[in-house]
Amino acid sequence: MAEFWYNVQTHQIEEDALSDWSQLIGPYKTREEAEHALEKVKARNEAWDKDEED
Repeated sequence: MAEFWYNVQTHQIEEDALSDWSQLIGPYKTREEAEHALEKVKARNEAWDKDEED
């Protein structure tokens, strides 16, 4: 089964990690999940920041 990755340098979705791991976020089970990778990262960062403030 294919895995999908978000490339932070090219802003493209890759199937089966074609680029260097340092440029990728993932893996995700679907292309759609990978398309929303940056939204997930932002939400997690905000949650962590909020936890540190408490």
